[in-house]
Order: sequence, then C-alpha cells, then structure tokens
Amino acid sequence: MSNKPPSTLRRLLLGGAFAALASLVLPGPAAYAEPTKNLRIGYQKFNSVNILKGSGALEKALAPQGIKVSWYEFAAGPQLLEALSTGAIDLGHAADAPSVFAQASGKSVVYLAAEQPYPRGIGIVVREQDKVADIAALKGQRVATGRGWNAQYLLAVALQDTGLSYKDIDPAYVNNAADAVAALQSGSVKAVTLWDPFLAAAEKQPGLKTLRDGTGLTNNRTFYLSSPAFADENRGVLKTFFTELGKVSNWANAKPKEVAALLAPQLGIGADVLEVASERRNYNAVAITPEITAEQQKLADTFQGLGLIPKPLKVADAVYPVSVLP
Repeated sequence: MSNKPPSTLRRLLLGGAFAALASLVLPGPAAYAEPTKNLRIGYQKFNSVNILKGSGALEKALAPQGIKVSWYEFAAGPQLLEALSTGAIDLGHAADAPSVFAQASGKSVVYLAAEQPYPRGIGIVVREQDKVADIAALKGQRVATGRGWNAQYLLAVALQDTGLSYKDIDPAYVNNAADAVAALQSGSVKAVTLWDPFLAAAEKQPGLKTLRDGTGLTNNRTFYLSSPAFADENRGVLKTFFTELGKVSNWANAKPKEVAALLAPQLGIGADVLEVASERRNYNAVAITPEITAEQQKLADTFQGLGLIPKPLKVADAVYPVSVLP
C-alpha cells in the first residue's frame, strides 16, 4: 500500500500546510481605542465562517459603516487562537479543546457564542486491514493525535468509556491532519483522530473506517472567540457579524448540496466530501449557557486530570459577559 494518502484526501490535507503559512503574513496587533475599520477574521476550512466568507454578505453589511473585512485561513484551531491572542486577528472560531487549551495557557481570549452539537464531526479512524474491532483493541497501540485537538478529547473519553485510560495507549503527537493520516496509511500507528472535513474525506477512502465518533461522548462544539478589548470596543460590529452569520447558517442547514457547491472550488475539496460533512452539522450559533460552560469545564477537568493542562481553570472566567448575538 502506498504511504501517500489517496489523491482527494491528499489535496484536502495538504491544503492545511499552505493555510498555516497565513500566520507568517498576518498584520501586527491593533489598538482598539475606537471601533475598528478593518475586521480581521480567522477561519478554518469548512465552517459557517468559511461559508460567510464565500457569500460576501458580511462585506456588504459593513460597507455602509466604512468597515472592511479581511480573512485569514488557518490549518487548525490552536494556530488561529495563537494569532487571536497576539492581536493579529480580531475574531475567529475554534473547537472546544483548542479553546480550553488557549485559556489554560493564559491567552487573552473570550467566548462569544457556540455552535450546536456536532458529535459526528469527529472520529477515531483505523485501517480495515488492521482488524481493530473496538476502542479496547487500541490498548498498547500507537494512536496519532494532536495536542489540544477536539478529536484528542474524543480519544480520551472513548478510552474512559471502555474502561481504559489515556495512559493505556501510546500517543503519537502530530501537528496537522495530513501527518496523522500519513502515519495511518504507512502503518506506523493503529488509529488517528480526525475532524470534518478531514474525517469525511477519510471515510470515503477504501480501506479506512471510523471506529468511533463523538456520539454519546462529546458534543464537539465550535466556539466563536475574540479578545476582551476588541469585544468591548466593537459590540456593534460583532452583532452585525452574528446577524449575517445567522442568515448563512440557516441557509447552510437547509441546503447541504449548495454548501458543498459553494465551498468545493474555493477549498479544492470534492463536493461529495463536503456534502457528507454538511449533512451532519447544525451551523447555528447560540449563546453560551451554563450548560455549555459546564461541558467545557468537564473537558478542561479531563485534560487537567491527564496532566495535559498544568492546573485547574474556571471556564466561566473566559465567557464574555455581554451578549453580542442579535
């Protein structure tokens, strides 16, 4: 078997490497003495923010206020949140685990809103030829994952659910989904943790299968985040952002085929892959409720218990106290 991922998956995964270069050309920190005139948004492949970018609706909504919009693509949540914390971007989205790790590392970021649960959008993937029957069969095996990934959290709770612990596997840490899948294809690991659209792409490849997704284990929410200073000075801009985001999210929920058609040429990803991922997702943003905060707290406590977060943290401290939803 070739060590290279099949062509469709390979194009998708390698795109993340080029996206990561965006961080090298981002503008420097901005001062927020007054409302911004250039809203800098970080996004990842296949998300409601990505769809909003493709629609052009936000630019039209903010133009009368003299506000421009700049977009920066990132390979994953940790890189996006690093840029947000340094002031290189103003607003972005990331999954639950990267958001907790950002708070744990002392980054100045706040939760603004969350998406609906998306448990089928993360998974633990294996090769059929390895005959891995269940999560328990991963005991003592190497598993490729990333530090602070939402799919790393899935791995931790899936092991707990079957009576094992994270210490019962040999984690092989990688920086991106491309490296994870390459390791699986080469046979150097028995499983990898992935998220959509990389998960959907892997599921379409012969010889690969999802051993377990997040159903019943984790809600796998996407969060919208900013810095406290930017949010304080730009609540009106943020309300406009979430208004336009809500419109495209409603459209995306109802039209997965159209979502795929919109994003496929933009991302260089097959429409069949994007349609699968879109059909199992609810894009709508909601306020951060005590229940959602409790979900995040459980995640933080789990990682802290594994020694991956050095000390306890209080997720509620990072929730922005003023609603910016329309």
